[in-house]
Amino acid sequence: MFSESDSVNYVLSKGPVQNVFRTGEFHDWGMDLKDVAGRIKILDTTLRDGEQSPGVSISVHEKIRIASLLESAGVDVIEAGFPIASDAEKHAVSQINSVISKSEVCGLARCTGKDIEAVMGTGVKRVHLFIATSDIHMRHKLKMDRSQVIESISKSVDSVASRGVKVEFSCEDATRSNMDFLKEAFKTARDSGASVLNIPDTVGALSPTAMMHIVKEIRGATSTEISVHCHNDFGLATANTLFGIMGGATQAHVTVNGIGERAGNASLEEVVVGIESFLSSGTGMSKEKLWELSKEVSSVTGMAVQQNKAIVGENAYAHEAGIHVHGIVNEVSTYEPIDPAVVGTERRIVVGKHSGVNSIRWIMERNGIEADLETAREILREVKKIREGGTRVDEEKVVEMFQEYTKIGGN
Repeated sequence: MFSESDSVNYVLSKGPVQNVFRTGEFHDWGMDLKDVAGRIKILDTTLRDGEQSPGVSISVHEKIRIASLLESAGVDVIEAGFPIASDAEKHAVSQINSVISKSEVCGLARCTGKDIEAVMGTGVKRVHLFIATSDIHMRHKLKMDRSQVIESISKSVDSVASRGVKVEFSCEDATRSNMDFLKEAFKTARDSGASVLNIPDTVGALSPTAMMHIVKEIRGATSTEISVHCHNDFGLATANTLFGIMGGATQAHVTVNGIGERAGNASLEEVVVGIESFLSSGTGMSKEKLWELSKEVSSVTGMAVQQNKAIVGENAYAHEAGIHVHGIVNEVSTYEPIDPAVVGTERRIVVGKHSGVNSIRWIMERNGIEADLETAREILREVKKIREGGTRVDEEKVVEMFQEYTKIGGN
């Protein structure tokens, strides 16, 4: 029989959820944490960059619902949209701004007069301005030289800041920009009134250590609050975000489930749990709401969450292999580095061809059934036969098999 302490571990806590991250003694080995802030701010851009995922369109009603969940979870800033994109987008940003009170609501704008007037017309008190600074973008997209870009930054930031609105400024494609020019651009934004400087890895082209280096360089050159915005083209968005924080960034841009253009963005749930697990820092977020957020965004966007996705994937806290289940029922930390209750879910024991008898006994106890070892082994044999035939076996089916077995006198 399992102990009482084991039994309660698969039931969601009814009270305050503890921060249970089961890391080892070497989890921060080799990390330089001296520049990590005590609390990291989270800017969620699911409703802007996330909606730019190919094929995704979110209605105003759905955006308000997601924004409310983000606010409830404790996100610091919600980037609600790109008002110049359409009248409907402008209306959505305005509506979100009118119903959200605890989180800051932010609108995106390029460094152009029309963009700025569109975002200012929504009533937001925070504007995210951007312009590209890499040679490839300036030459082929903007058709501008460096002096023209610097002039545009100065005028645009001043135009917004002079109206008493907080400005966050981004150098688009910062991580492929010339470092000296990047510093000049960010200094210009700072001197013109920007209070947050965001470093976007627009095409996910950096390594984690390179991101840390760039953050340190820009932070040292500007002495201003630094933010990072990382894309996942090489699968490094979360790592790059964490290394950016290690370099001195105090804000991270994220999206729920990591959705976004191409391969997506840094994942909200991965970044938040990563910060609080590895960086001896915090976000102030209610992590037990991450699971619900993930499911809501997946439903609204039609973008399924990868089953083995970290933190919020269906398999993240599921166990089938007999060796693993044996470890889990004796001590959950053997194969679970994160308590599933922390993110608002519970573990699952899956029965199948790799299962051992402990899986059957776990399910029996969970359902208030006492089953001796021989009965559990017999049910396991039947389960494996069914699974090898390609049919799934869930918990309810196992209970039904037990009832049938005892009915015919097998026990």
